[in-house]
Amino acid sequence: MSVIVVEFLTLDGVVEDPDGSGGTAIGGWAFRHGPEAVAGDKFRLGERLDTGTLLLGRTTWELFAKLWPGRTGEFPDRLNAARKLVASRTLADVSGWQNSTLLQGDLAEEVRRHEHDVIVIGSIGIAQELGRAGLVDEYRLLVFPSVAGAGRRLFEAPADLALVSVTRVGPAVLSTYRTR
Repeated sequence: MSVIVVEFLTLDGVVEDPDGSGGTAIGGWAFRHGPEAVAGDKFRLGERLDTGTLLLGRTTWELFAKLWPGRTGEFPDRLNAARKLVASRTLADVSGWQNSTLLQGDLAEEVRRHEHDVIVIGSIGIAQELGRAGLVDEYRLLVFPSVAGAGRRLFEAPADLALVSVTRVGPAVLSTYRTR
């Protein structure tokens, strides 16, 4: 079992509000590069979506539950069919997006007990908490040629990572890192 964090990222390390749905002053930086820049399986998750579990926070889950159920195609079909675990203190019902289940108990303990790969998409707070607990095995970061100047960053403290690969994906670069 591996824990993989996937995030859109600016050159200056900001992960907050890539699509502008958060209403921040810096929001929408990823989508300024056109819809093809963020469409499809840019993080190269492939079959991991079939066999793993998506771990989403409330905000990301609510956004995705509005966007993805009505879409079809190879990537949307995989995303919609994937198992989804939702970490939320306020949601009581996650039936709005198929295969979604509320996480019960402690986040880190639930992830430690999980038998399948866990894929964290967006959900900055969850990614940070799992990183602090030493549970993240891999970061897949799609780095856009944008500088936000302000906003939440994925890494709150120095991180010791090993570069695994770098691939150009449209206007962005997919960088994969393993934790040491």
